[in-house]
Amino acid sequence: MKNLHILISLIFPTLFLFSCSVSLLLSFSPPYTDLQNQCLDDQKSLLLRLHHDLYYAPNFTFSSKVELWDPNTDCCSWKGITCDALGHVTGLDLSNKNLSGSFHSIFNLHHLQRLNLAGNNFNTTLFQYEFDRLLNLTHLNLSNSCFLGQIPAGISCLTRLISLDLSNQNSCHQRYNQILRPYDDFLYYSLPFDLQQLLKLENPNFKTLIQNLRLLTELYLDSVNIATQSTRWCEAISILLPNLHVLSLSNCGLTGPFCSSLLRLPFLSKLFLGGNSISYLPPNFLEISSNLVSLSLASCNLSGDFPTEVFSLPKIQSIDISKNDNLEGQLPEFPLNNTLRILMIFFTNFGGKLPETIGNLKFLTTLDLRFCNFFGQIPLSIANLTNLVELKLGYNNFSGLIPPFHRLGVPNLSYLDFTWNHLSGSIPSSLFTLPSLHTLLLWRNQLIGEIGEFPNASSSLIEALYLDYNSFGSVKLDMFSQLKNLRFLGLSNTSLSIESNITSLSFPQLEELDLNSVTLLNFQNSSKLKTSWLS
Repeated sequence: MKNLHILISLIFPTLFLFSCSVSLLLSFSPPYTDLQNQCLDDQKSLLLRLHHDLYYAPNFTFSSKVELWDPNTDCCSWKGITCDALGHVTGLDLSNKNLSGSFHSIFNLHHLQRLNLAGNNFNTTLFQYEFDRLLNLTHLNLSNSCFLGQIPAGISCLTRLISLDLSNQNSCHQRYNQILRPYDDFLYYSLPFDLQQLLKLENPNFKTLIQNLRLLTELYLDSVNIATQSTRWCEAISILLPNLHVLSLSNCGLTGPFCSSLLRLPFLSKLFLGGNSISYLPPNFLEISSNLVSLSLASCNLSGDFPTEVFSLPKIQSIDISKNDNLEGQLPEFPLNNTLRILMIFFTNFGGKLPETIGNLKFLTTLDLRFCNFFGQIPLSIANLTNLVELKLGYNNFSGLIPPFHRLGVPNLSYLDFTWNHLSGSIPSSLFTLPSLHTLLLWRNQLIGEIGEFPNASSSLIEALYLDYNSFGSVKLDMFSQLKNLRFLGLSNTSLSIESNITSLSFPQLEELDLNSVTLLNFQNSSKLKTSWLS
């Protein structure tokens, strides 16, 4: 029996390569000599058959037949269809249309170069489809479409592929729950069994899939189960895919560490390995491509010191190393020409003081340092990051005053979180003038003073305001009625005063009110109020 297994392991790759070669020979067709301005009849017939076999399924069940195209018009003019000068269909884009059904007729469109079926609800296997018939394909995107089971070997025959995206078939879980309970972000239902099965790579394995795809520059296999590949995935990529620019293998069940040779891919610009047990970085991690633009190693069970030089790579724009509890490090001094746009380090063991040169990150849109060990004052320069949209510094040990944010310094700031620090002093009134601010979280600090009238309250976009557990003076509830977009308000453990004309107050959008330790009477002026905490 052992010898039989060895024989099969030797024969299968040979047969597999032979089948790809035969398909390649059969794919060639004689050149056309007569130029045509409209699509060929056989191409139109295949598209109409596809149209017949698809249906609209927004709820994962049959809803209605789709109406994609007018059969009385030239199919090369149809939305999502691209043709060459001879009338052959070379591009088909049916993405994000909630489609289901079958699409066998696509595999007779032998001139097809780009196929995009992403964002649909097919809920079926790919094994039944003859991908090895589409040997002119350069771009294949089947992401987020609820495909399941083994990835077919025929995809490895697509030797001209430049971009392959089979990622995130598990998005069905989120979409299915949104259908069942669209207004509840926290309640998840069990999926039907047929929606639980993810794409996987077992036979063919990962190496067999990519061994003929030497032209690939983009590979997206996020949430594809590659757990059986052990650490062999890394060496296979570095040897077989030398032209890779984008590698995205998040949540694939991979184990690490990733090999040092992967760092030497000369064109690598985006590396996404989050959600895998990488455990630790190789000693030569700083040899990673200087072309790196985006790096995600979130939830990789990393430990040890993270090299600060990564924050200053010449082209780096996005770094996500969050949710690595044992990963340590500090933020470096940032040069003037730093290109960072997104920096996410939350739930790590990073600490120290924030450098004043953080103000040099002029392109920064998102800074998330929650649940770390940072301390000291928040640099004043952070209030002049004009592109900043989200600033999350909650659950640290920052002290001192809140920087004087103003509308010209941070015109795009939408989310500000200073929760559970040791900030003192009063709340700068300028915070309430920020033109884009929707969420302001200041609870559990040591803030004092009076909360005055809100300047420009009528134009405020603030929806969530939490000031709980501070040491303010008397807080008047009627002030908050000026914030007409307010949906969530937290004032627990504050000295709240309620004017006698409370029945005249109006909170038209309020959904959640937290007034723990406050007795509140006759509050009936919000038709949308869902939750309140009163004691």
